[in-house]
Amino acid sequence: MIALDTNLLVYAHREDSPFHTAALDCVTACANARATWALPWPCLHEFFAIVTHPRIYDPPTPPEQALNQIDAWLESPSLVLLAETAQHWPALRGLVMQARLAGPAVHDARIAALCLQHGVRELWTADRDFGRFPGLKAVNPLVLR
Repeated sequence: MIALDTNLLVYAHREDSPFHTAALDCVTACANARATWALPWPCLHEFFAIVTHPRIYDPPTPPEQALNQIDAWLESPSLVLLAETAQHWPALRGLVMQARLAGPAVHDARIAALCLQHGVRELWTADRDFGRFPGLKAVNPLVLR
């Protein structure tokens, strides 16, 4: 199973992104496929925070439009949502210690821990920082095009 990171969701949603078409193709292919795909809950939260932020986008996405976008993704019958389980803390703690992380990098470890806990072995992302987590293959589908 593959999972999608926040940046692909943002690029797919924002038509002003230079990566919009490629990202939209990736997200749409996942949503319409029979194969299971995943979204970590923190990526959906971060998506909403980014696209509606007036210091990041001018104009920002209206909140209702961003919520509707999330609703549309959640309608995909092959989507699996990744949430914390009782084993999340040990997994996250291990990744943080192993990679010697602090500060904002802990967010990436949170995403990686969720993916690994749920059997995701490939994360589609434009963020090269995910390469530091063994067992999770980071793939940038935007450069494969």
